[in-house]
Amino acid sequence: MTSDTDVFDRMESEVQSYARSFPVLFSKAKGSYLYDEEGNAYLDFLAGAGTLNYGHNNPVLKEKLIAYLSEDYIVHGLDMHTVAKRDFLDMFEEVILKPREMNYVMQFTGPTGSNAVEAALKIARNIKGRSNIITFTNGFHGVSLGSLAVTGNSHHRDAAGVELNGATVMPYDGYMGNGFDTTEYIDKQLSDSSSGIDHPAAVIVETVQGEGGINAASFEWLRNLEKLCRKHDMLLILDDIQAGCGRTGNFFSFDEVGIEPDIITLSKSLSGYGLPFSVVLMRPELDQWKPGEHNGTFRGHNPAFVTATAAIDHYWRDDSFASEVQKKGDIIQERFREIASQYDDHWFYVTGRGMMQGLVCRDGELADAITTEAFKHRMVLETSGADDQVIKTLCPLTISEEDLQRGLDIIAESVEAVMKDKVKQDKRSGLSVA
Repeated sequence: MTSDTDVFDRMESEVQSYARSFPVLFSKAKGSYLYDEEGNAYLDFLAGAGTLNYGHNNPVLKEKLIAYLSEDYIVHGLDMHTVAKRDFLDMFEEVILKPREMNYVMQFTGPTGSNAVEAALKIARNIKGRSNIITFTNGFHGVSLGSLAVTGNSHHRDAAGVELNGATVMPYDGYMGNGFDTTEYIDKQLSDSSSGIDHPAAVIVETVQGEGGINAASFEWLRNLEKLCRKHDMLLILDDIQAGCGRTGNFFSFDEVGIEPDIITLSKSLSGYGLPFSVVLMRPELDQWKPGEHNGTFRGHNPAFVTATAAIDHYWRDDSFASEVQKKGDIIQERFREIASQYDDHWFYVTGRGMMQGLVCRDGELADAITTEAFKHRMVLETSGADDQVIKTLCPLTISEEDLQRGLDIIAESVEAVMKDKVKQDKRSGLSVA
């Protein structure tokens, strides 16, 4: 076996991105660690961009998956009824929906989050007979054309190659500064027949904007948004693809908010094992599809049903796992605040909810320098935000407190190392630093 990586330069498209930030040849993974071909361990605070909430090769899920495959059960079955799908639906209904008194039907879409968003937008438009969708500044919902139209990031939008339409962008919570409830602005726009905004079919929103910079909407704002939807006869689509499946401390990121979305999209950590899996949950009266009207070859991957069922059964039957996640989220937030407090306000501040926390840096150059320094200490750490200015934590929810603190130590040390040079530069420029 050769460690030569020239084949990637010869064969792989220039579109690759993570490989540029973490230029090593990874071979194995377990729990909260990635291992390169030489056996070096890297602490993983990216976890498949939030796809591995239960860690790499989780033993509980792996055991169920291996047992399923060893018996030659169905791997691919289109949308036919299978034992694995039945068991997943039963488990999801029993453990997730019924305790929350949630009445939804489930649509199995193609395997990516963007597939789920496309289906959600399509059904909303068909139900309401309108094309316009309200979306938000810094929102991210995927890169296929429909989901891209409701995504704010210009880096992704500019690659579309066609005009993106059918969406109206409104300011997210906090976008206009503290004390400004942007739902009042939206209400004013929608109530004015001369505002120039076509009556929307739906609103699509993330409770915490992952790619947009870990911007966490307040519960009050989210409740006001739901009221706005009811007032103006719009459906509320809750994109829980990254913030859901436990990332914020509960299975759904809106569990404690007190809202009832009309449509919910789930993906990323739904399978629990990194297997592609996406669904749309919708109120039963909205399920007006004709058979096969929205389809795809990979609608529901049976091995993903198996691991998703095992994950829900093992982690979500009571509140113990959620409590652990909330405790770890508090640890991350406290450590980030300690880091930020060592410098003037213009350098850092903290944002996020649960284990979806962000250390917001003055600019993307600073954030990149810190994550690059962290990688030198064998830590995989990502940035997000409009200018990649936010260092975000997406480590496995199952990470031990020891490894969590170790990772936060690396971040703190990386900040200190980078800031030494920044302090010198700013002192030469006559700026205040700390």
